[in-house]
Amino acid sequence: MDEHLARITSLALSKFKETPPDRRLLIGISGPPGSGKTTLSTLLTTALNQSLPSTAIFLPLDGYHFSRAHLDTFPDPSHAHKYRGSEPTFNGPAFLSLVNSLAEPITPSTPPIYAPSFDHALKDPVENAIEILPAHRIVVIEGNYIMLNKSPWHSIPPLLDIKVFISAPEPVLRQRLAKRHLAAGLVDSMEKGEERADFNDIPNGRQIIENLVLDQGNVIQIRSADDAAWGPVSSSST
Repeated sequence: MDEHLARITSLALSKFKETPPDRRLLIGISGPPGSGKTTLSTLLTTALNQSLPSTAIFLPLDGYHFSRAHLDTFPDPSHAHKYRGSEPTFNGPAFLSLVNSLAEPITPSTPPIYAPSFDHALKDPVENAIEILPAHRIVVIEGNYIMLNKSPWHSIPPLLDIKVFISAPEPVLRQRLAKRHLAAGLVDSMEKGEERADFNDIPNGRQIIENLVLDQGNVIQIRSADDAAWGPVSSSST
């Protein structure tokens, strides 16, 4: 991971020097579940803040899961809950609106922008949990679907200054996801963890890989190594 992190950090710092003072540098990190997006995004945000204190902030897509109460309003609530974590169970238009706001010029009167986070204990979003200040001139945006070639997601990549897509072989993803589900207490064995991964996470990952936006500027594509450092640090399939 160190090599990838150093490369992306260097690129971000270089691009930030070229960014007008009234604009934010927006970095998008996407990939299938289990690829290590959150790990890389967290480390990148930390590395950037070491060079530019209090300048970078991490913004995950997780907060834009539809709440369980909202899933109850779907035409087939049982299906919606069963496949939570799939693309239709996220509020794509709201997330696009947020990214559009981040891409707007910063002025002396620009107010903070608030975004939800996701509470894995409550299994629901927490509104206004992330405060993005005007001083946050670099935003590391992470999520499964932020580079998906489908409306409304396909409108996000043109707003990003740096785009990173992480992938890994399916057997590696399956093992990571099984360990994640076991650690989260969602299953009681690795075998059941793999079954859970194959049921929802792996198909979602295939959709993401097969429908990656590649025609709107360069996308840095990397493959995460099969080692502990790339293990995902949280679960969004709850």
